[in-house]
Amino acid sequence: MAATTPALDLPLFPLSNVLFPGGHLQLRIFEPRYIDLVRECARTGRGFGVCLILEGREAGQPAIPAAVGTLATITDFHTRDDGLLGIVAEGGQRFRVTRTRVRSDGQVRGDIAPWLPEETIGVPAEFGLLTTILERLAEQMTPPWRSDVAARADDASWVGFRLCELLPLDPNECQHMLELDDPLQRLAELRDILPRFQRA
Repeated sequence: MAATTPALDLPLFPLSNVLFPGGHLQLRIFEPRYIDLVRECARTGRGFGVCLILEGREAGQPAIPAAVGTLATITDFHTRDDGLLGIVAEGGQRFRVTRTRVRSDGQVRGDIAPWLPEETIGVPAEFGLLTTILERLAEQMTPPWRSDVAARADDASWVGFRLCELLPLDPNECQHMLELDDPLQRLAELRDILPRFQRA
């Protein structure tokens, strides 16, 4: 994947799960480094990078993030019942981290090179079962984007990313799916692992 712009300096939010393009993320913000991150995003109108944690934890000492992540844009702020700040963010472009550094307060920052969005490709008939499964899962699990399924059901990239969110993949599998740059290959791999989730 070619970068579309020169590397950007952005705050990174290492998490124990993967954010996909078009996905939604709800976060509880309590550490000062992440309160600063939210303030920066609100002030500049820019997003932050979400990367899977390779080593470490979400809280405490700075974690080591994966090299490929997703740009997140904050779409809502609210005060949670526990009094902490809550945010909702939406996944945008994927990116590759070219360099990271840690501020004195523990906030991880990275130079990121954004990837071009995937080409819109229809869902071939051989993967029609995946679209049906996505429709059923969306009905059962009511994700925020469930009303978009009918309009986006023939977008191989969108269908693949949404299935990655709803199927019980482990974080490393999700990271692998994020890093694939061919939406049809992603659908093929999802189809091949479906038998794992079939009930006996």
